[in-house]
Formats: sequence, structure tokens, C-alpha cells
Amino acid sequence: MVGNVFQVAQKLRNGSLIPSEVCSWCIRRSQLAKRLNVFITELPDYAQQLAEKSDERIALGKPLGLLDGIPIAVKDNYCTAGIKTSCASSMLENFYSPYNATVVQKVLDAGASVVGKTNMDEFAMGSGSLDSIYGPVRNPWSRVYARKRQMLTAVTSSAGVAIQQAQSGHGVSLSASQRIPDNYDDSYKSFSMEEDDWLIAGGSSGGSAVAVASGSCFGALSSDTGGSTRVPASYCGVVGYKPTYGLVSRHGLIPLVNSLDTPSMFTRCTDDAAAILATISGIDVMDSTTVQDCSVPFSLPDDASIEGLHIGIPEEYHAPGLSEETLDTWTWVADLFERAGAKVTRVSLPHTQYSIVCYSVLCVCEVASNMARYDGIEYGYRSEQALSTHALYADSRHTGFNDVVRGRILAGNYFLLKRNYDAYFVQAQKVRQLITADFRRAFDAGVDVLLTPTTLTVAPPYKEATQHDNRTMSAQEDVFTQPANMAGLPAVSVPVKLSSQSLPIGLQLMANNFEDKLLLTTAKWLEQQVQFNRLDLVEDSLGLGELVH
Repeated sequence: MVGNVFQVAQKLRNGSLIPSEVCSWCIRRSQLAKRLNVFITELPDYAQQLAEKSDERIALGKPLGLLDGIPIAVKDNYCTAGIKTSCASSMLENFYSPYNATVVQKVLDAGASVVGKTNMDEFAMGSGSLDSIYGPVRNPWSRVYARKRQMLTAVTSSAGVAIQQAQSGHGVSLSASQRIPDNYDDSYKSFSMEEDDWLIAGGSSGGSAVAVASGSCFGALSSDTGGSTRVPASYCGVVGYKPTYGLVSRHGLIPLVNSLDTPSMFTRCTDDAAAILATISGIDVMDSTTVQDCSVPFSLPDDASIEGLHIGIPEEYHAPGLSEETLDTWTWVADLFERAGAKVTRVSLPHTQYSIVCYSVLCVCEVASNMARYDGIEYGYRSEQALSTHALYADSRHTGFNDVVRGRILAGNYFLLKRNYDAYFVQAQKVRQLITADFRRAFDAGVDVLLTPTTLTVAPPYKEATQHDNRTMSAQEDVFTQPANMAGLPAVSVPVKLSSQSLPIGLQLMANNFEDKLLLTTAKWLEQQVQFNRLDLVEDSLGLGELVH
């Protein structure tokens, strides 16, 4: 049943599928992928109830919209009425919101079936989905990676023996013990993601990315503050789309950095991203930053043409640490655009090099402000320590937050001290304006879409990723993505090809504010050209889940 929202919706309308069957299928897939640690809260019964209501509406010929009967997952930093919203933190481990976030309410009003709340970095602070009290999210491509690595090891070992034989004057034919073993597939199946070096999913929205990649749903709501949607999308081989800031309401999204947080989404294709945007965008009286864009909703043309489109290649995005394969992919796609009739030119965004430092200051300042509400008094974790109000505050926050959150709170409060305010916070705001002005100049000069890498490399193994602390990892992984948040630009990561390790490589497209239709149309054209082959999930003879490519 692997497909996209439009394909499934068409089958629902013509009666070849019914919503409750689709929902059951996704729930089964989520059980097969349970070892990936995708969900914090699974909602199979709730999802089935919603799907049965969709059955009735569609049978009467009265669907609520394109998403009616479509299974959707929700990141666990969106408030959901009567359903736990934990932000993957001890502070909110037992928090149940009395209301739905605006975007959640909109997908429910459109008839979608919410299958669960997805795992994430605590309070969305991270780029790996590793810092959750419920454990890390595992990338579904880990088994493909393990299989490729094992095959290369076997081939290298066999070749080494052959070379030694040749050098010693013996024949180069391999004995049975020197060839790739016949039980290679059996040993591959014994690979344990609990014990071996699995791949990270990226963060902070890793659970939502893996939910879509594994087929546990057809779309997933996420948030993007500095790349939290696009980085996992690149690592997991799915589409990750961050709309223009203000197109989608943040009401009910537990805030990290108010001026950067953008409700976002993961889908299997760009058409689905446009469909979800049409459902969740628009003015919201509960969020004063929302705007009405007359071009939304929109549908993407099937025969998109990019002839005459001006593609910009930012020179500053040739960053240290960019892998050769990612660079080659970037160059290859730029050539694709040029051969198809687009104008491809280099552009300069000179203040990009300061973006990470600027982001680091602004992020922790707003974090310090937003986290002040968690004091153990109104809601959230409350310490049993009651010797004084001060002791209650201190112990509740120390126990409720992890080291990453506490570190950002301390840094933010330091930057906001009266003696430091102008030197750090005000200066960072000025640099942010310069970064925004760089983008504005590029677009004013005629550039329609910017093409960049999404990440420096493919998804790293867990052991490699954890050699760096959270802040260092975030700075490395968000280097290409967070400038778009600084300027409020729409951006999308599209899976393009597989690396030599059989892992997905994604590229990022960015457009001017409110040019979301142009952005997604261009992304769809690229999608059609590369024909990226995503993962599928099948059941093995033991009834267990095997993710295969």
C-alpha cells in the first residue's frame, strides 16, 4: 500500500480502500518498526475511531477533504487535548493539555486519523533526536547501512586473501571459506539496533521523520527552528518542508524560539506537503504572527517546467566538512537544472559564516525566557523538596530538565544580563538583519530559488555522533539549514540519491518569503527527475519487520 496521500485518497473515494483498512495497515507498520523508537504515545484505538468516522463520511460521499481518512503523526511538542504532551522531558512527562494546537485541530477537522505522538529531542533542543527521556530515535536506513557495510567487509576480506595469494605466486581463486558466506542474509538479520552501531535519525523531529519513512503514517507534523525538520528528512530519505514563517499558526506548539519556530511537516512527496499546507495554513486569532497568503491553498502542476527559472548556488555553502559525495550530488543537480533550461549562477551570502554564532545567541536567549514558566508551581514536574520556594524552584528545574536544556537556560540568562545585553543579544539581532538582507539582495537580483546541501554528510552512526556534545553537533548539522529560519524563508529538503553506503543524500531548496508554491513546484520537478527509491517495510518469515531498499 506504499503510496502518497493523493493516491490513497483516490482509492478511498472510488471504494477500492476504506479508511479503517488504511489506518490498520499503518498501525501494523508502526508495530513492525517499533525497535526504531518512533512514538512516545501510540494511539491505535483513537486512530481507529477516527478512521471509522471517515468510513461513514466517505461512504455517504461527504469527505471533509483530501486528508479525510489519512493517517497522520504529530510531534510531541504540539498540544493535544486529553493526550499526553511531554516534549520528551521529565518536566512535562505527565502533562495533558486541555486544548489542541491549531494545526492539530485543523488536521482533525479535515478528517485525518492521528496515529501517535512522535519522539524528539527534549524540548526540541538538538539535531539528532538522541536527547529524549524515552531514548533515542533510530534511523530506518540502519539495516541497509549494516548490510552494505557487512557486504563490503566480506568483499574486502576476500579480495585481501586473493591479493596475498597472487603476491605469493599462488592462484587467485577463492576457496569456499574465503567467499562471501552463503548465510550472509541470515547474519544480516541478526544485526541488533540495540547493541550495534545504528544510524541517527537527525533532530529534533527525528520521530516524525522515521514515522513517514517507515510507513507508520502518510504525513507527520513537526517543528523547525534551525533545521529540525530538514536535517532528519535528509537523513531518512523523505521530504521535509518548512513553510514561510507566519503561514502556519504556532498556537499550541510548545515554544523553543518564538521568532524562529515554524510548524513544518514530513511527507513522502512534495504533492503531499502542498496538501498538508493547504489544510493547516491561514490566519489564527490565537497567533498574531500569522498572515493570510492568497496563493494558499494551491496544487502543484504535474508537468512542471523550470525553463527560465533562475537557480542560485551560494558560494559560502561550500563549508568545511562537506563530504565529497554530497558536493558531487549538489553539482550534479545544478547541472540537471541547467540542462533543463534553468539559469544557474553563483551568488554570495557573505554573512552566512556568522549565522551559527548569531543563532546560538538568539536561541539560548529565547530559550531562557520560554523555560522560565516551568517552575514546579503552575504545571510540570514538581519536586517534593519544600523547604522553601527557592528550593522548590531549583530542585524542580534541576530534576525536570536535562543538561542540554539547563545549559541553554544558563547561557541565555548570561547573555540577557544588563551588562551583556547590548554586546550579545542586540549585536546578534543586528547580524540577523544582515543575514536577511543577504537573501533579499539575492532574490531582488532575480534569483528564484537557492540550491544548497541539506547536511554536510549522510546520517552518521550513533557512536560517531555521540563523540560531540549537543551544541557542537547542532552547529555542525544545522550549518546549511538555520539561515532560512533567520530570514523566515520557506525551505524544503528533497531526497536525491543514495551514497556509496546506500544512504540517502538530500538537497535543500529555498525561495523568497511567500513563494512556497514556486518552491514546492521546483522541488516536485527535481523529485520527478531523480526518482528517488525510498524504503519499503516487509514482514519476514518470523513476522518481524525488515526495512529493505
